[in-house]
Amino acid sequence: MTTALRRLFFLAVGIFLALPLIVVAGVSINEKQTLAFPPQGFSLSWYGEIFTNTEWRNALFASLTLAALSAAVALVIALPLAWFLWRRIAPWANIFQLLGVAPFTLPPVITALGFLTFWATTGFYGQPWTAVISHAIFFVTLPLVTLSLGFSAIDRSLVEAAATMGATDRVIFRTVVLPLILPYIVSGYAFAFVLSLNEYIVAYMTVGFTMETLPIKIFNALRYGYTPTMASVTVLFLAIAALVFGLVARYGDLPKLLGAMADDR
Repeated sequence: MTTALRRLFFLAVGIFLALPLIVVAGVSINEKQTLAFPPQGFSLSWYGEIFTNTEWRNALFASLTLAALSAAVALVIALPLAWFLWRRIAPWANIFQLLGVAPFTLPPVITALGFLTFWATTGFYGQPWTAVISHAIFFVTLPLVTLSLGFSAIDRSLVEAAATMGATDRVIFRTVVLPLILPYIVSGYAFAFVLSLNEYIVAYMTVGFTMETLPIKIFNALRYGYTPTMASVTVLFLAIAALVFGLVARYGDLPKLLGAMADDR
């Protein structure tokens, strides 16, 4: 296949994958309350409704709060676990890594059902903080993977040299390890934040209608009809995800985060 044909092929694949997004973006600028595509007229009022309508604004604030807090909790869980797995090289330690990966490998509905059963049994079902903890556990795999990659990139001789000079584990972590893994901490937080922002089933199964995030709000609004505001929310989520991942690509080691191995030759 020639270079021109290869580029044409990838262009066609890219357009095919982008078609649903193009349709959603077109629907979001309809002048009237319709999901027609191509759009009938042009208006950005549906984007404004996300911020001016009380229900949509509250749902946006709830989603951002849930995503920010759950990503922070996931990072707090993953950081000491990744640090422990890096410092203690032992076969039995891998069980902790499996426990960290397990929630994300199960089907979301199974994990959500488990959270529902647990919180209902303990009597905390419907509390907003249960969604934070559930999302943190569900997405802890993401910062755990990125931090594990960050720790694996550290030259152990630096840690040994600091220990030889009399530095304690706490000083070594603060002055040597933390600056080296900081991009991976930010990346892990960003990944967990974006996925938590868009997650529906776990939040719905843990808090029901007591805390209405944007994904839950969209599904609830479907009972009363379709509006371009739903498409506007989708475009807003895509813009946030593109911004976050763009910053990760700009300031982080994106190839390694995506699994690329360093070339030692």
